[in-house]
Formats: sequence, structure tokens, C-alpha cells
Amino acid sequence: MISSILRKIILLITVLLFTTQTFASYILIPMDAETQDNHLKAYGITYWTLKQNLKVKWLLNYRGGSFLLPDNEAIQRECKIRGVSFEVLSNSKAEGILEEISSPSKNMEAVVLEKAPKIAVYTPKGKLPWDDAVTMVLSYAEIPYETIYDKEVLEDGLVLFDWLHLHHEDFTGQYGKFYRNYRTASWYIEEKKEAEALATSLGYNKVSEEKRAVALKIRDYVVGGGFMFAMCSATDSFDIALSADGVDICEPMFDGDGSDANYQSKLDYRKTFAFKDYILERSPMIYEFSSIDMTRKRKIPKETDYFSLMDFSAKWDPIPTMLCQNHTALVKGFMGQTTSFTREEIKPNVLVMGENRTNGEAKYIHGIKGKGFFTFYGGHDPEDYTHKVGDPKTELDLHPTSPGYRLILNNVLFPAARKKKQKT
Repeated sequence: MISSILRKIILLITVLLFTTQTFASYILIPMDAETQDNHLKAYGITYWTLKQNLKVKWLLNYRGGSFLLPDNEAIQRECKIRGVSFEVLSNSKAEGILEEISSPSKNMEAVVLEKAPKIAVYTPKGKLPWDDAVTMVLSYAEIPYETIYDKEVLEDGLVLFDWLHLHHEDFTGQYGKFYRNYRTASWYIEEKKEAEALATSLGYNKVSEEKRAVALKIRDYVVGGGFMFAMCSATDSFDIALSADGVDICEPMFDGDGSDANYQSKLDYRKTFAFKDYILERSPMIYEFSSIDMTRKRKIPKETDYFSLMDFSAKWDPIPTMLCQNHTALVKGFMGQTTSFTREEIKPNVLVMGENRTNGEAKYIHGIKGKGFFTFYGGHDPEDYTHKVGDPKTELDLHPTSPGYRLILNNVLFPAARKKKQKT
């Protein structure tokens, strides 16, 4: 009798062990073009999972950069609510995928994501989410963020955040170089007054001086280990502000007095993150900061305007591989005040991750500064080719699989990855 009961208990334990190993233990969120219905919200699911103190494996170059999550009902429910495609895997199936990825013959890698990064967006007060591609896609993907601006930055508020996005700002104090077309527009006049009042309240005589102080604080944040992502005019105007530290490059209509004589020769390119040897645009009547930007130099029709993502070794170069995860290597181009970057004016230690092969311009670049990282992405809105002042917002429900927007979200998850020591 006892032996019969014992045999039944052993059989039950065996069945339970077999069931645990055979049935679902993982959720795979595929990120290829064929099976994922909403790539953008998939990043939100991954972020949400990290917020539950659960780890995620980012499967680089496996089906478009898929995510492997622990299986539970809550995650499955979130996927269904948000319209994200997922597959339920057994232990043995997941182990087979990880074994395939680990093979030296495969350009793949499994990167562990450990903690949801705390996100800050540097943006003026009162700006709506659709004024900026990053705030728009964060909202759409349901990834939480906080907004900060000059006062918080100057008071060292950046130390509270893991990741910082720079709204399409002008760090040179020239009000976006909108002078020619909009100097009589009520919004331009009001924004100029607000910027001057803010600078005064923070103890600065000029907006250009106050913006440069902000740029220096952001520089220190990155050097100390922060992650910075910038798009459009925040890219080149940030570097220009750093190089012009102590130099007046603004004309009287911007700051009330003349610029320094021969200010071009006084720029210090050693202070910049990404760019070198650029020539500033002196005329206030030209909607351009410098020769860094390719907007006025490029002659590419919209129909053929695409940029290519570079192919990196997932095992040896996991960082650029992470930042380039996508379901296509060819991404639609899009314009902005700063559309793309002149290749010859990019520092040699900065990595070009996306380029237009028609004219060699760089669209998407990345670098290390001190203990931190920065990524610059040219253009304003990946799904609005020529976004202009007053244009309606992009409806991301119409673009849930946007490759251009995926690049932004790659950067959002980047700080969550388990860190390896980096050369500075």
C-alpha cells in the first residue's frame, strides 16, 4: 500500500517537472516585419516589464531585435490590450533560440535588460507632446517621462535621470534662426520675451550665455555617465555652443550687441562632442546654423530619400548593434532644420550608424564622452517628411511599425542594458 502511494507521488512529481519544462515559461515579442503588428508599443511592453522588476533579454539581430520576457498572465494581458504580437514559448524552445544566438557563426547576441531607465525630456514649459518626435513616441509607446528645462538643469536636476532627450532646441541663443520668416509672428515675439525673462531670472545678461551654461551642464551630465539623445537642431547647436564658450557669435537682433570680431577663428572644436572644422552661418537671414547640416546642400528627391543602417558585430559591438535594431536596414529619410550631417565634419572617434549612400551624408551617429554616451539623429519627424511650423501632428496609430521611430526607442532602452566597462 505504502509503495503504491509512493509510486503515485513519484509519478506526480515527474509529471509536474515534465510539465514545467514542456509548457510555457517565456514570452517572445518578435520584432520582424512579418509577425509584429505594433513595433513601437512593443518597446512599451518591454519597459513595463522592467518596471515590474523583471529582467528581459534583447535578442540582437534575431527576428528584427526581438525581446524575450518571462511568461506571466499580466504580461500577456498587457500585450493583448496594447495590440502587441507575442508568442508563448516552452523552456526547451527558448533555450534552443538562445543556443542558436550564442553560436559563433551567428551575428546575434542576447543582451540582458535589467532596470527601466528614468527618462527626462529637455523641453520648454507648455510644449505639447506632438511638438517633438521623441515625446510623441514615448507617449504612444506608454513609456513614462518627466520634462525639465533650464532652471532644473542649472540646479543639477539631471543627476536624477538615466536618459536625457534634447528637444529640438537652439543652444546658440539665436532663437532657432527663425528671424527672417517669423520675426513679426506673435509666437516668435512671445517666445523671445519668455527666453529673455528666463535668462534674467537665472542671473544671465543674455539668452546665449544662459543657453551655453545649460549646454555645459548637459556636457557634465554625459561625461559623468549619462545617456543623451538629440534630434534636429539640438544636435549641431549643442556642439556649436560648446565650441563658442566665451565667444559672442550672436548678431544684434538676437542679443542686443554685435558679435565678436573674427569669431569663427575663436571656436574651439576640442570642446565638442561630435563635430569639427565647421563654418558658422553668419547671416541672421539664413535659416541655418553652420556647415554641419546638409539640408541646403543635398539634392535628393523625396521618392529616393532613404538612409541605410550599418551592420555591426552583435557579439563584439553590442552597443551600435543595439541602437540599430530594426526590421529593415533601409529607412525613409526625413527633413528638419538639421536634416543630416556633413561626413567630413564628424570627428573620427564618432561612429556613423546610418548614412545616405547617395551623397555620403550621415543621418544617425553615436559616441562616447567620458563615462557617458550620446546619439545624434538628424531630422524632425520620421513620418513627416517636411514638418513645418503649424503642421498637424503625426498620428502614430497610422505608423505603428515605423522603422524611423524604432531608432528613437532603441536609444530609450539602451541604458537598461547590463553594462560592460567602456573605454573613455
